[in-house]
Amino acid sequence: MPDAPQITKSSWLMILLLAFIWGGTFLVTEIALTGMPPFWIAATRVGFAATVMVVIWALRGFRLFTQSPTRGDIAAVIFIGAASSAVPFSLLAWGQQYVTSGFAGVTMAATALIILPLAHFFVPGEAMSPRKVIGFALGFVGVVILIGAQAFESTGTALETQGRLACLGAAGCYATSSIIMRRLPAVDAIGLATILLIIATGITVPMAIIIEGLPPRPSPSIFAALAFLGLIPTAAANFLRVLVIRSAGPVFMSLVNYQVPVWSVCLGALLLNEPLPPSLLYAMGLILSGVALSQYGAFRRLFTRTRA
Repeated sequence: MPDAPQITKSSWLMILLLAFIWGGTFLVTEIALTGMPPFWIAATRVGFAATVMVVIWALRGFRLFTQSPTRGDIAAVIFIGAASSAVPFSLLAWGQQYVTSGFAGVTMAATALIILPLAHFFVPGEAMSPRKVIGFALGFVGVVILIGAQAFESTGTALETQGRLACLGAAGCYATSSIIMRRLPAVDAIGLATILLIIATGITVPMAIIIEGLPPRPSPSIFAALAFLGLIPTAAANFLRVLVIRSAGPVFMSLVNYQVPVWSVCLGALLLNEPLPPSLLYAMGLILSGVALSQYGAFRRLFTRTRA
């Protein structure tokens, strides 16, 4: 397992970039759903991403583990490949048909609350403290206030309960895969990101064929949406996620989940002329306060190094 988490300026920049990228993903997924069934959306985005990452990985000589992996390491990589991309992408794409987008956003924020106790027990250097717990709780409350009570309103569809469970299952997948990824031995980040996407492709394509048959021919706009989902929030973001988890740890990485809804709301206002909710400033205050409180030690070490 890597050394204790190292949170640097680059770590903060990467989670800010990830939050911005993922903040626009729900909007693009909704566009893709107008012309492509959900499981084929998941299969297409990981397929695009895997193709790009294989080319990059090949240029680096197909490096992966620095030492010969054990059977347990190989099994862990296979599990991460399924739980970090294939399964949650499929669950979210299917679940978003039957729940409000706000509910999907709240469940993604809940990922951080799931990671916190898991990391306490399974990741050295990630012990819970009262300050962390209060900080993460404040951030979650901020997300709920931002999204509003409509996130919990019923859509009236027959499969709404199953859709909600699918979204919660996706959050659980992200949490457990982050913990196991952190526990892997020394590994090349690009190689690991590529392997995970290859595994995800091997799972999602057969699943899509079995459940939905052959995909429809996408229109140019739908193809553009699928290409965007594959290249930006899947390929590029998956690589950044691996870097952050392997260096700064899964608890720090989970802070992204509190920022994503803020970007989602702001991008919706900017691109779709959606009204900004009056609760935005209150929610941002709680989210930023929660991040600052939970990461007080990291901020202090960062500014101490900067002054030195």
